[in-house]
Amino acid sequence: MSDVARLAGVSIKTVSRVVNAESGVTPATAERVLSAIDQLGFRRNLSARNLRRGTGTGTLGLVLEDLANPFYSVLTRAVEEVARTRGKQVLTGSSDEDPARERELVLEFCARRVDGLIVVPAGHQHGYIAHEINAGTPVVFVDRPPGNLDADAVLIDNSGGTALAAQHLAEHGHQQIAFLGDAPEIHTAAERLRGFREGCARAGVPFESDLVLMGPHTDESVAEALSTTLRRATALVTGNNRITIQALRALAGRADRPALVGFDDFELADLLDPPITVVTHETTALGRSAAELLFSRLDGDRTAPRRIVVPTRLLARGSGEVAR
Repeated sequence: MSDVARLAGVSIKTVSRVVNAESGVTPATAERVLSAIDQLGFRRNLSARNLRRGTGTGTLGLVLEDLANPFYSVLTRAVEEVARTRGKQVLTGSSDEDPARERELVLEFCARRVDGLIVVPAGHQHGYIAHEINAGTPVVFVDRPPGNLDADAVLIDNSGGTALAAQHLAEHGHQQIAFLGDAPEIHTAAERLRGFREGCARAGVPFESDLVLMGPHTDESVAEALSTTLRRATALVTGNNRITIQALRALAGRADRPALVGFDDFELADLLDPPITVVTHETTALGRSAAELLFSRLDGDRTAPRRIVVPTRLLARGSGEVAR
């Protein structure tokens, strides 16, 4: 600012008024200051300004599993839209389902003095962040709850969704239903398996453990799993959109395709033949709810930690309505 003031022939206070859009500066003087700023490539240090004013850094941290996954892309966009209305910028990082990477990102964002954090947890131990919460940094967990920590969480009704899927297939006459899920140590995968088991019980369909295959999955492992399970199963529930796509690749060209219900919608699912029946939810609502809960904490809400559950619904398109 001293360099800008010297070049423009004004005081540092005048430069400050111009860059902060304050009154008391004539248009001609403001133009001279702006011209000097352009010549020198001056950029405001917003973090320093906000810290000086006691208003934080103007940033939020968002830790995801994998930003390349369309589910998390939609979630990120929803968080950004809420943050934008509050004048905040969102910093993101992918944990790649690695608890050590998750912790590294969280602590890095805290070191950068973000005003708050939204975290999709990869691990089951989150005591490491308790100090930051106690020091005043609000944290909201999304999609999965934290481990060994009482904190805000916004979740999907995972078990309710797969229960709907199992019951829906049973209503179309299927008695042998296979389930392909993600790694069972992941909260969402375990909840979806639990819901599938409960849905089978409610529909009077036997739950057969040898028709259940939990991940992580590759195209090859899914193809191998289906070649075995589909000797008996006439229907299939897939535990997330990536597994659904892997299953569709493995089923391409087969005449004995099973009835299929996938958890999570995905792009072009309605254009396939047959269109894919899915258990869907408002991913945008998940991200928006997490961001709004975070801002309520930033605004001074000190009530007990909250748990918000976003409902699921079954969207029938054709693949899940194939009779046995």
